Amino acid sequence: MLAGVPFELVSLTDVGIDEEVPETGSTFEENAALKAKGYAAMSGMVTLADDSGLEVKALGGEPGVRSARYGGEGASEVERAALLLHNLENVPESERQARFRCVIALVRPEQAPTFFYGECRGRITESPRGGHGFGYDPVFLLPEFGRTMAELNVEEKAQISHRGMAAKGAVKELRAMGLRSDRFTC
Repeated sequence: MLAGVPFELVSLTDVGIDEEVPETGSTFEENAALKAKGYAAMSGMVTLADDSGLEVKALGGEPGVRSARYGGEGASEVERAALLLHNLENVPESERQARFRCVIALVRPEQAPTFFYGECRGRITESPRGGHGFGYDPVFLLPEFGRTMAELNVEEKAQISHRGMAAKGAVKELRAMGLRSDRFTC
């Protein structure tokens, strides 16, 4: 998603960082900013970090910011999706609206973050479909495609996904920064 930007991208591993920044925020913005600020301070580099998740209208926005921890810290992706389907068992198809949301924070050391947003709307299926993707992709139906996220190929998903949308904004900003030889962590 960040292909074609005129600088070298490096991972945390590339710069010797193995510390994890806790996601203690109550919003996607707070968690993205916590991670970006933390890793920018550790690396001394411009840093991108994201937080994303699934919000289901019939569940009051759950799992939301706790998407990766829905069902408890030890729950697998399959268990989280199963719990979501269980919690929607008696909800009719017409009321299963959902959206994936992504917030990317771009931070320069010792500066406030700039945020980029992406959203993808759909609905939750009654059972998983597809073998691509991860997390909630097999139960997230895109009505305009008639397929779940897990039934899309990588290129299709990058074009319409919440992360793809947020990344487009971040790429535009990074290009505007005019940095040619700096390294970034993400």
